[in-house]
Parts: sequence; C-alpha cells; structure tokens
Amino acid sequence: MTKARRIWTSTPLRQSLAMAVLFALVSLVSLAATYVIVRDNTEQSLRATLEQEMASFRALPNTAAVVAFVRSQSETASPEDRILSFVLPGGLLVGNGALVSQGDGFAAVSLNGEFGDLEGDYFALGGPIHGGQMTIARSAEPLHDIQEAFLSVFLFSLIPTTLIVVGGGVLLARRSVKRLDRIDATLDRLTTGDYAARVSPMDGRADDLTRIGARIDKMAAAQEQQISALKQVSADIAHDLKTPIQRVSVLLNRLQDKANLDSDSADLVDRANAETDGIVKTFQSLLQIAQIEGGSPRKRFEPVDVAALARTFCEVYEPAAEETGHALLCDVPDQPMYVVGDKTLLGQVFANLIENALRHTPDGANVSVGAVLDGGAVRLTVSDTGPGIPADERENVLRRLYRLERSRTTPGNGLGLSLVAAIVDMHEGEMRLEDNEPGLRVEIDLKEFAKNHAGT
Repeated sequence: MTKARRIWTSTPLRQSLAMAVLFALVSLVSLAATYVIVRDNTEQSLRATLEQEMASFRALPNTAAVVAFVRSQSETASPEDRILSFVLPGGLLVGNGALVSQGDGFAAVSLNGEFGDLEGDYFALGGPIHGGQMTIARSAEPLHDIQEAFLSVFLFSLIPTTLIVVGGGVLLARRSVKRLDRIDATLDRLTTGDYAARVSPMDGRADDLTRIGARIDKMAAAQEQQISALKQVSADIAHDLKTPIQRVSVLLNRLQDKANLDSDSADLVDRANAETDGIVKTFQSLLQIAQIEGGSPRKRFEPVDVAALARTFCEVYEPAAEETGHALLCDVPDQPMYVVGDKTLLGQVFANLIENALRHTPDGANVSVGAVLDGGAVRLTVSDTGPGIPADERENVLRRLYRLERSRTTPGNGLGLSLVAAIVDMHEGEMRLEDNEPGLRVEIDLKEFAKNHAGT
C-alpha cells in the first residue's frame, strides 16, 4: 500500500473528514435557516413600508392633494428604487413610473424623461384613492443583496474553512501514519525474531500512540531479556554437559578396547558409543549456534567465492550420494561469486543442506546445488525431489531440535536447518523454504561483494 493511500485510509484523516462534513452540514443548515429568516423579515419589512406609504396617501383630503404629493415625491424618488403611479379618473397618469401588463406578469416602466423598461424585481401595492388608482412599488434589490451576502459567506468562509479542516486532517494523518509506520515496522521486526527492535521515543507531544509505543518497547525489552536468558541457559547446559559426556565417550572407548567382552556386551558398547557421539554433536551444534548468535565469527569475515565453495562441497558429497542411490547435480557456473563472510560457516551451510537432502529423500531422488547472480545478490539454492516440507511446517523446522513426525526415525538432531538459519542471519542474508514441486527448495540470498574489491 502506498503512503498516499495509507494517509487517505488512516483513522485520523477519516475522523477529520467526518468532522469536516459534519461541520459543513451544520454550518450549511444554519446558514440556510438564517438566510430564510433574514429574507422573510426583509420581505415583511418592505411590505410593511408599502402599507404605511399607502396609508399616508389615503390620509390626504382630496385628489388634488394626492396628485401634488405624488408629483413632489416623484421628483426625488428614483424609479429604480421606488415607483409611484397615480391614475386619475380621467386616465391621466401622475408619478415617476408605471406597471404595464406584459404576458403573464407586469413590467416596470420609467416615466422620468424617456419611457424605458426598468430591470429588476419589485414589491408592489395598489388600491383606489379618491376615485383614482394608486400604485406604489419598492425594489426587491435588498433581497438580492442579502442573497449575495449569504452566497459570499458560503463561498469565502464556509468552503475555505472546510478545506482548512480537511487540510489539517491530512497533516495530522501524515504525522499519525508516520508514527504508525514506525510502530508497524517495529512489530514486523519483533515477529521475525529481531528482539532488539524498538519504537523508541517518538517526536511530538505524548498521546495514545506514544503510550502504545512505550508499552511495545517495554514488552520487547522483557521478551528480549527472556530469550537471551533462555539462549544463555541452553548454551550453559550444552557447555557444562559437553565435557562429562565426552568423558563418558572416552570410557566407552576404553571399554570397547577390552578383549574379554562378549559379543552382546560389545554390541551394547557400540550402540552406547554411537548415542554418545550423537549427543556430543548436538551439544556442539547448540554451542556453535550460541557463538554465531553472539556475533563472534564476524571478526573472521573476508571475501569468499561461494561458487567455488559450492562446487567443492558437491565433489565432497558426490561419493556419499552415489552410495545412497541419489543423483547430486552441481548447477554452479565457473565464474566467481564473492560475498563477505566466514568461509567455514558458509561451507557448513552447504554441508548441512546437502546432508539433510540426502538423509530425508528416498533413493533415486535428485539433489541439486545451484548459485546465480541476481542483481546485487548471490542466490544459493539446494533443492531435492523428495517429499518436501508442508507449508505450515516450514517455520517450525527452523526452530532448534524440532523434527517432523516422519523424520523422527532418521538420524539427526533437528539442529541442521536452525544452524543454517543462524549462519545466514549472521551474514545478513535471507533464507526461504520453497516448494520444489516435488520436494524442497532452499533459497539463500547473500549480498554480493564487488568484483573489483575481491582481491583486497
């Protein structure tokens, strides 16, 4: 998911948008209600003014007084704002304008100077006065002014405010997404076994995300301490038991050398010796994993041609493959492929993977070792055509001493793939267990060492 999409789907932005929409709706409803109230009050005021003016004309004593008053008012009243029209009984028109019937309505006509139509809307009131017809009209321009004022408020206040709220939500969402990405990355590292990962103190004021980050760090620190203690205990046990077990092996060897043992006793001693050798190898593997996880072999890192190393181990294991009826194929080009690492440990990677493939595949199965350059990485592969490992078990087989149910009757201690994973991790590589259709395909990506530095 892209960063922009994460921002637009983030909770802070959605909350900001929801608040902006709510604010806009409430403001719009409030603005519309205010507009209706102001418009109605203005319209009522205009009508009340017309009624008061009509009452003042009706209060005049006779027609001559009405004509004189209309003429005096018409001299100062602009027909665009106020129209006065008095039609005498004989048909004479006095005033500054008139309302003329036109289609389905009326048109306002100015009588000052030339006759001409007046644009705009008017509120008009008419009635008989002293035998004549009096008409008074007021321009509806105040209503248009109110409409324009409210429209300006909507365009230059409500919309910008809503946009500012949305923009603020985007900024807050970007800040929150950045902090959430930091938490998410830390959780990803923790779930992949990097117990040193921490969210660390985050910028800005303390909030819910800061408290969550602090709790994650506290949990990770406790988990790291527990894992470290567990690893130390296993290493200590392996170290403390290695010597006495080796002494037992020496004693068994001495007993085996005695000439007076009967065949049954000699067979028991041989079996005990074999079991003891297996225990010693298990403890040696545990100690080696502990040393690798401690990082001490990094001091011996140097450029290693893993292509040549792969070809060497193919030659070493070819006789063993022939004895067990396997076909060991070496698909490694002659060109050198350098990585920085420990040659002995990288060799052990090939040894463990080839041994596992030969041990856990039936006779006649193919085992293939490959190495290719892929961008800036060297990809090492060991694949077979055996039964493979179920997808839901591929993470489990990397755990120490874990063995599949069908593998419990075969030699081994369940540490081969764990040791390979530890070596790959120490070399900052990536290891994947894939389906070879059929069989298992182990892929290891290591960072390529530049060829022009290979001789340094």
